[in-house]
Amino acid sequence: MTFAGDLKKALVLAALGIALAVSACASNKLDTSALNPDPPTKMFSDADGMMSKGHFDDAAKQFEAVDREHPYSPEARKSIVMAAYAYYRAGKSPEAIASAERYLQLHPGTKEAPLAHHIIAMAYFEDLKTANRDQTAARKALEQFKILRSQYPDSEYSRDADNKIRICNDNLAAQEMEVGRYYLDQHNYVAAINRFKTVVKDYQTTAHVEEALARLVEAYMALGVVSEAQNAAAILGHNYPDSRWYKDSYALLQSGGVGPQLDASSWLSKAWNSVPKFGLGSSG
Repeated sequence: MTFAGDLKKALVLAALGIALAVSACASNKLDTSALNPDPPTKMFSDADGMMSKGHFDDAAKQFEAVDREHPYSPEARKSIVMAAYAYYRAGKSPEAIASAERYLQLHPGTKEAPLAHHIIAMAYFEDLKTANRDQTAARKALEQFKILRSQYPDSEYSRDADNKIRICNDNLAAQEMEVGRYYLDQHNYVAAINRFKTVVKDYQTTAHVEEALARLVEAYMALGVVSEAQNAAAILGHNYPDSRWYKDSYALLQSGGVGPQLDASSWLSKAWNSVPKFGLGSSG
């Protein structure tokens, strides 16, 4: 190799060495920065400021950074649930639910636990579907609202839980009625009865219970189980004497030569009496 070639090779190797040194230096600076983040109080404050400005997604990531960089700091615990809240405000329900559930796994029963349950409940509640769609969201929201009412009755987040519980129950009852009516139309009376029974047993305080009782009269009459039909009509008439559903049920029994008759030993009577009734009465 010539002298010029050796010189060229030496220059190339030197350039490579300089480039590697610069790269290593930059990498070391980045690593140093990562190992020395801002104090947790400042990071939390910055995230809170992002929330105030409506930058919810950025705030969520910053709250997560507090927990990641300072896991043993006083701010870390609250940062987990605040990340969940920020994700919820950003419209990212899966992320909000995951973060809130993580908080509850790590810190159950703590000061921010009601907020975590509230976030999960509301994320599912806002995903409620119509009666002919899957009701998983309603069931999961209902579970969380019930936890708020039973375990944290004095929490600010439990104050409107009763109304949300009613809405969830109404959704679930509506789906049972939807399926029950389908089976009734198909003359699958046993399957229909099972659906209407669920409404009567589990969702008595919803607006669907009147129709459920009337449909039980219809299905039992179709099967020839007259005594159960009479009992369902008697319960319907006693609690909703002015209901159009009772009038239809009464007419159906009359067409079969019988009338309403209460049977205290029936499963329906026992199920009906097992649930306290608040404000249950006449309906037009």
